[in-house]
Amino acid sequence: MKDASRPIGIFDSGIGGLTVLKEVAKQMPFEDIVYLGDTARVPYGIRSEETVIRYAIENTEFLLTLDIKMIIVACNTVSAVGLNHVAEIADVPVVGVIKPGAEAAVKTSRNMKIGVIGTEATVQSSAYYREIKTLAPHAEVFAKACPLFVPLVEEGWTEGKIATLVVKEYLKGLRDTGIDTLVLGCTHYPLLKNTINSIMGDRVALIDSAVETARVSKYLLEEKGLLRRENPNPYRRFYVTDSPERFRHLGERFLGSPLEWIKKIELPVSPSVILRNKEEV
Repeated sequence: MKDASRPIGIFDSGIGGLTVLKEVAKQMPFEDIVYLGDTARVPYGIRSEETVIRYAIENTEFLLTLDIKMIIVACNTVSAVGLNHVAEIADVPVVGVIKPGAEAAVKTSRNMKIGVIGTEATVQSSAYYREIKTLAPHAEVFAKACPLFVPLVEEGWTEGKIATLVVKEYLKGLRDTGIDTLVLGCTHYPLLKNTINSIMGDRVALIDSAVETARVSKYLLEEKGLLRRENPNPYRRFYVTDSPERFRHLGERFLGSPLEWIKKIELPVSPSVILRNKEEV
C-alpha cells in the first residue's frame, strides 16, 4: 500500500538508536516515527549470530504490526549479521547503518587508514571491512571490538573518570596505526564522542553513520513517493522491552526533549497483540 502517512519504524537493542532517530527527525521533520528499543536484551554485540538474527526477526515482526512504511535497523550488530533476514520478512524498504557509515568514512579519509570500533559481533563479521574495501580496495582498515562501551552508555557513564579509563584502554592500540578516520560502529558510541575525541585527538575524524543513514532513508522514501511533505503534528512513539522510566531518563538527556509516549511490550509479539495493534492503526 502506497501511503506516505504511515510511520517510519526504527529499532535498536537499546537507546543507541536514538542517534539515528534524532537525525531522521532532523532531515525528515514531517515524518511520524515509531522506535523499538529492546532494552531487556541489550547488548546484542555479545550474543551469537543465531541469537542476534532471532532478536532482529522478532523486532521486525513487531514493527510490521504498526503499519510502517520503512524499517531502519539502527543497530550495527544486526546490520552486520541480520540485515538480509530483516529484508526477507519485511514488505517495506529496509535500511541498515553499515553501508552509509562505510561510504562516509571513505569520503572523509585522506590517507585511507580507517579505524572501526564496534561490538564483538560487528567486528567479527568484518562487515565494515568488506564495505570499505569494496569502495576503496587500497584502504587499510583497523578494527577493534569495544564490548564495554554499550553498558557504559546504558548506565549513563559517557564522560568522567570511568569512561575515560575504559575508552583509553580500548583505543590505545588504534592511536598507533596512523588512522585519520574512525568509524563509530555502534549507534551507542556517539554518546561517547567527547570522550573518544579526547583520547584520539582532533586529527582523527569521527564518523557517526546516523547522518548518512538518514540521508539514504530520505532518498529511498522520495524515490518511492513515500516522503511526507507536510504534517502539522508529527509523533514520536517509543516501545521498550524493559523499564520505560529508565529509558525515558536516558533518552530525554540525549535527545534534549521530553519523551511523552513510551510503552513497554514483550517479545516475541503474540497473535493477540498483532491483532490489537492492527486495529489501533
